[in-house]
Amino acid sequence: MSEKERLQYEKLVLMPIGKLIPFLAIPTVISMMVTMIYNLVDAFFVGKLGTSASAAIGIVLGVQSIIQAFGFMLGHGSGSLISVHLGRGDRETADRLLSTAFFTAAGFSVLLSAFCMFFMAPLMRLMGSTETILPYSSNYAGYILISGPALMCSCVLNNVMRYEGKAVFAMIGLVSGGVLNMIGDPILMFGLGLGIDGAGLSTAISQYISFGILLYMFLSGKTITRISIRSYTRDIRELLKIIKVGFPSLIRQMLNSLATMTLNNCAMPYGDASIAAMSIVGRISMFIGSAMIGIGQGFQPVSAFNYGAKKYGRLRKAFSFTFRTGMIILGTLGILGMIAPQAVVHLFRDDPRVVEIGALALRFQCVAVFFQSFSVTANMMFQSVGRSREASFLATLRSGLFYIPLLIILPRFMGLMGIQSAQMWSDILTTAVCLPFVIRFFREIPKEDQEAAIDIAYRRATGK
Repeated sequence: MSEKERLQYEKLVLMPIGKLIPFLAIPTVISMMVTMIYNLVDAFFVGKLGTSASAAIGIVLGVQSIIQAFGFMLGHGSGSLISVHLGRGDRETADRLLSTAFFTAAGFSVLLSAFCMFFMAPLMRLMGSTETILPYSSNYAGYILISGPALMCSCVLNNVMRYEGKAVFAMIGLVSGGVLNMIGDPILMFGLGLGIDGAGLSTAISQYISFGILLYMFLSGKTITRISIRSYTRDIRELLKIIKVGFPSLIRQMLNSLATMTLNNCAMPYGDASIAAMSIVGRISMFIGSAMIGIGQGFQPVSAFNYGAKKYGRLRKAFSFTFRTGMIILGTLGILGMIAPQAVVHLFRDDPRVVEIGALALRFQCVAVFFQSFSVTANMMFQSVGRSREASFLATLRSGLFYIPLLIILPRFMGLMGIQSAQMWSDILTTAVCLPFVIRFFREIPKEDQEAAIDIAYRRATGK
């Protein structure tokens, strides 16, 4: 057992849960919320260009979700497996999994971005662009696709760092890019007069800088695992295993993209104002939800490592702590969002119709957040411990099996309010379905911690 592996064991197995998860989650929450803040900053500045430009941000969000879908699949898939193998003391396999995920992301992201660039106009129309929105969405999407390789590879590196318990390093990379984007937006958009091109260029530059910082962490030896092209697997089954474990993330993100496309198309009959309003509210709700995603990502390395180390009682404590903490934080943010929804939406667009539509949608979204803590914690746990079948099914619920049909069905009976409230009903139904899966899982695994090979290795290394 190396010194880094010993420290990881002491952190993930011996540190009290009430200290460990906040220790891992706080940097991740900061990273997530800063990332969401710079998305909100984009929406804020682009909103000054007009309602159609504001709507374009929501259109392109679907394209970002596609890129992130594959990045999260490779990042969560490899990260979960790496954490389990490190929990077993198998460093060599962990290095191989990281290198395979990273170079697969690098190659595939270039092909995906090139393909989307070639079919730009039809892709934007498919995502829900009207003819008035299309010029803005096409320009902005071009820069997002240029930054696609940096975004996808960053997803891999960021998630592997978290699973190693190095959330602070991941935070440094993501926050640096976010801050640069917030500074670059007004300079490029208004100082240099580039308009929406400035917003896209600022995002692309910040993505590559963030990627460079994350890559440096691995190349400089600050992490346990190493990236090397020589370590790329020669066994296709290892790549397929990464894909299998990360598949729930792919489903979740691809459904997010499909849901965004469905939302934009369902809102289209109500005009550009409705698309702009739902885009703004979507980003605000993502900002609130990012707190839970950050907490859950702090929980993931704990669940994966302790499951691999047979610390089942500790896994139960970690799940309960994460769920309860998320409920408190999301509930607080949800209540704050309900206080003055009109003023919040008005910050991003002063169009009265946009504010009217967005304010009611934001109220519904703030109700929805009360139900997200349990479903997010459940999905992340199943994925982290390698229960990909359950994780894949649960990942389809919130943005897929429930949300998309509700977007199509509810407006037939409720009009625009059906679109505004669909996410709330989807979150309620998702939590109801997750509950029996979690109960059954904890009934199946042993109630108490058990000894594993890594415990023996730790005692030999420390003499304890």
